[in-house]
Amino acid sequence: MIYADLRTVYEKMINRSKLCIMDPRNNPYAPGAGNPPPELAGRDEIVERAAVALDRIRAGRASRSFILYGLRGVGKTVLLNRIRKDAEQRGIITVAIEAPEGRSLPGLLVPSLRAALLRLSRGRAVKARIDKALRALGSFASALKIKYQDIEASIDLEPERGVADSGDLEIDLSDLLTTVAAAAKEHETSIVLAIDELQYVPQEQLAALISALHRVGQEQLPCTMIAAGLPQVLGQMGRAKSYAERLFEFVSIGPLSEESARDALCKPAEREGASFTRDAIHEIFRQTKGYPYFIQEWGKYSWEAADASPITKEDAIRATTLALAELDASFFRVRFDRLTPSEKRYMSAMAELGPGAHRSGDIADKLGKKVTTVAPIRNALIAKGMIYSPAHGDADFTVPLFDGFMRRRMPWPNEALSRNA
Repeated sequence: MIYADLRTVYEKMINRSKLCIMDPRNNPYAPGAGNPPPELAGRDEIVERAAVALDRIRAGRASRSFILYGLRGVGKTVLLNRIRKDAEQRGIITVAIEAPEGRSLPGLLVPSLRAALLRLSRGRAVKARIDKALRALGSFASALKIKYQDIEASIDLEPERGVADSGDLEIDLSDLLTTVAAAAKEHETSIVLAIDELQYVPQEQLAALISALHRVGQEQLPCTMIAAGLPQVLGQMGRAKSYAERLFEFVSIGPLSEESARDALCKPAEREGASFTRDAIHEIFRQTKGYPYFIQEWGKYSWEAADASPITKEDAIRATTLALAELDASFFRVRFDRLTPSEKRYMSAMAELGPGAHRSGDIADKLGKKVTTVAPIRNALIAKGMIYSPAHGDADFTVPLFDGFMRRRMPWPNEALSRNA
């Protein structure tokens, strides 16, 4: 009898173990800006296409640079970093740059290219090509330091006279990249500029970058760019140089399919011995709309809401409350706090019109103003990366689910709007 009772106890212990108590230490999800997810689902084809393009360029074969574009939260930065790290493992020299507002492209390039050239020379004598490339970088920095006052790095080599020192950014950047690419070619590798937030590069500097990459391609030198940006980057590239659409491969990065979203959600849990019910998966997909960043948030809070595996629909519903509270306090709030009162009112009007893109005239009507009056506000929001124009005269949020946040944060009508301030 005692043995029978002990067996029952052990069976209960084993069954409880199989339920997988949701230890927060084992929570596998990784929400955060640019954090690599535990499962990069649905992106294998893009990663492979980029790898083929970069390997062709290193081998001296023609291939276009990659521009990844999409809304916030689709995983552009994660994907850019994955492509960059894979390239590094294959011996390609990458130059990682994030283009924040208020910084010039030359100011970002100088220290990053200097570091890349020093890595290229590591473990061997500095050959003439690398020495020349470093001097060209010195010329570039010296010639443009006054014009772009955020160039702070000093180069410990004499400038290369007559190379990248005219003071004209388009000419000098072309000289610089061809010189750097020639050094990379001598070392049987290539240089890849990996630029995030490309939409923040001013148009004149963007035009110079496009022109420089065009010249490098014409000379069949191993230098290229992979970049990521918001949807407005397509129009910016076209306005900067009319031939940009032929020089770059623009790759749209959108939300995950339901199958890929399920993999992104379930595979990390399975590695920890946990699972989701079908209803829970469907509920999370419905709430997140397949956006990778939000899948990580809902996964994290579903794990915390659940007492045991499998995670149920009820756990997913509780996770929605927790995830939205966290997003409202951080992800959404950070962007909201950058806005002026008039910009907040404009976005509140957009949110009140419902999800999706809206005509500028409809937004102006909602505000009780003329389109021409609110046009500067719209332009400022586009420049800040808060909205974009999917078609002429339309406006939509660059941040998924932001319309819901605006309705929670500034329910319509609100006092400021009623005063028509």
